[in-house]
Amino acid sequence: QVRLVESGGGLVQPGGSLRLSCAVSGSVFSTNVMGWYRQAPGKQRELVATITPIGGNTNYADSVKGRFTISRDNAKNTVYLQMNSLKPEDTAVYYCNTRARWVPAGGGSWGQGTQVTVSS
Repeated sequence: QVRLVESGGGLVQPGGSLRLSCAVSGSVFSTNVMGWYRQAPGKQRELVATITPIGGNTNYADSVKGRFTISRDNAKNTVYLQMNSLKPEDTAVYYCNTRARWVPAGGGSWGQGTQVTVSS
């Protein structure tokens, strides 16, 4: 059973930064695609960023390009999301996701989520 535990959320002022972490148990981390999604109140869950297991190729939502960076440490079974220049519209619950490469986006296993609030 894969288990994902997110941390690093909190309250930050507009323009500030946060780094989210997601620790993954199990042996699948080094071979799985890792991703961050978010869900704001009243909205559907949306993709924020993904990173592949080999080569570390990344993909970002247009709304976060140039501000967010996803990275992974295969030795620590951990994926990170560095969020800079945060905006109020980034406020959401952020979820970590892991899936095998052949599983469609949105499938796989999920963490419990961590709240990010951007407000002055």
